[in-house]
Amino acid sequence: MLDLIRKYKSVLLFILTFLGVYVVLSVGYAIYLKQEFSAAYYPDYVTHQVAVQSNWLINKTDYSSFIEPHSEEASMKLFVEDYFVVRVVEGCNGVSVIILFTAFVFSFYQGSRKTLVFLIFGSLLIYGINVLRIVIISIGLYKIPEYSKVLHDVVFPAIIYGAVVLLWLVWIKRFKKLPS
Repeated sequence: MLDLIRKYKSVLLFILTFLGVYVVLSVGYAIYLKQEFSAAYYPDYVTHQVAVQSNWLINKTDYSSFIEPHSEEASMKLFVEDYFVVRVVEGCNGVSVIILFTAFVFSFYQGSRKTLVFLIFGSLLIYGINVLRIVIISIGLYKIPEYSKVLHDVVFPAIIYGAVVLLWLVWIKRFKKLPS
């Protein structure tokens, strides 16, 4: 048994680090979500900011949009051309994807400065891609509502998770010095 642990030490360390960071961040995020937020940041600060920024970006295109708090659930309603297209809920804010990204990067820890810089850069990139995803899906649902299921369930998860996988590959290949 001890030989197996020694033989697979790096794999076990990766798994334990990944799970440890993921659990700690997920619990921290769950505690954050239990906080009371003012009406100005309904339903929570991050989700509200994602809705505000998505709305702002849509208004920079040829479309007009606005947001309002949903009266029946914890979300923001986003309208394009006065047509209700999406609910921006907590699951749309990208935090859970950033937690997953962070857990993986920490599993291949490469010094505090390098890791921190990559985490900040990667998290901001994921956040930006997520806002852009909401903008595109909102306009897409306005223009071609018959494709809502494929847009929401296939195309856009592939984009956000594809970006995360690409960042992971960059982290492993470019920044993590693997033993020779």
